[in-house]
Amino acid sequence: MKLYAVLLFVSGLVPLALSFDAKLQFYKQWKFVLPSIFLTAVVFLIPDIFFAQYGIWGFNPHYLLGINIFNLPLEEILFFIVIPYASLFIHYSFFHYFPERYPRQSVLTYTMLLSLAAMVALVFFHHREYTLYAGILTLTSLLLAYVFVRETLAKFFVSFLLILIPFFIVNGLLTGSFIKGEVVWYNSNEILGFRILTIPVEDFFYGFSLILINLIFIESFRKIAELKTKKV
Repeated sequence: MKLYAVLLFVSGLVPLALSFDAKLQFYKQWKFVLPSIFLTAVVFLIPDIFFAQYGIWGFNPHYLLGINIFNLPLEEILFFIVIPYASLFIHYSFFHYFPERYPRQSVLTYTMLLSLAAMVALVFFHHREYTLYAGILTLTSLLLAYVFVRETLAKFFVSFLLILIPFFIVNGLLTGSFIKGEVVWYNSNEILGFRILTIPVEDFFYGFSLILINLIFIESFRKIAELKTKKV
């Protein structure tokens, strides 16, 4: 069974179809969303290629289509397009209906707490490659978001809790929950070894950073477009 492809198809189908909903009209944001997704994908795919090549993580061919690009399964490349799109759809859809449901006053506190967790990982577990990488991603994305798109960061602390629902299903299956073996495996020497279900704790920080960096690009592109409009 080509499980990875099936998961991506299901994950992307509903958000894509609902993007044309008359109330949401998410497709109107594609001019900001799609460039951000592709740009972020490039940023994440470069180290992904390196990590796969050096055995920090890898893929079970039993669950793949068998098409490789840059020594990565096609599904892994599409992951950085489909999953961010679905996650961004959740984020913007939630705040379309609940525009004020986010902790404006607590954004600094949450940022500091998450940054502290990332710094602990960097200081004490820097010899583990994936732990180090996830920590760097988290600190970098939090700093950039807090400085440049603070309100978006405050919102994301809420929407990420919603994104975690499909995250547990998709990432759980990819890492071996409810199936024989796993679709994506991790070198036990390069992770902390603490898992929720079968998901390494690093994946939560990695996924958080992946979507947050997308949001940073989107809101930055939006601000640039607004400035150009004002000048005209």
